Amino acid sequence: MTALDPRPLTGEPVALDLLNTRWVADGEPLDLFAGAAGLTRVQGLAVWLESTGLADRFRADASTLVHLLTAREALSRAVADPADESARTLVDAVLEHGRIRATLTAEGPGERAEFADPAWGPAWTAARDYLDLLGSAPERIRTCASESCVLRFFDVSRNGTRRWCSMAACGNRAKASRHYARTRER
Repeated sequence: MTALDPRPLTGEPVALDLLNTRWVADGEPLDLFAGAAGLTRVQGLAVWLESTGLADRFRADASTLVHLLTAREALSRAVADPADESARTLVDAVLEHGRIRATLTAEGPGERAEFADPAWGPAWTAARDYLDLLGSAPERIRTCASESCVLRFFDVSRNGTRRWCSMAACGNRAKASRHYARTRER
């Protein structure tokens, strides 16, 4: 049985969900892969694999974690500065560990990912997902507008104006802060 996921934002595309394994709570930086919520590093990995639907395909072990941390750093740099050539090189290095194989299924043409070393699977999957996000709508990859929040999300709102990782958390705090400021001015 996998422990509960302690992160404040889950369910984002795999690439952004990997970045959201680091967050800030009460001013303290937390990391799912470094003991957040009393989990060991590998337990944190198991929680992440379960939450992303990858647990049935990949093992939660030290080797997988090392590769995933490599991918997280590469993606973090690439998302922070898409023009950073060294970040693109790091993402490409992760992508070197897997490939897409065309297949023929009972339903027709298909694809499946292949890895020389399955421990690279989750890292490669996250990097590949980032490419898919860039191919569909790169401008919708966002960072929460709260200055104290580091979470990333893919804006799927109709008009593309989402600002907060969550209206229940950061959005609500911002609204309450503006309300308090207006009330004090009177």
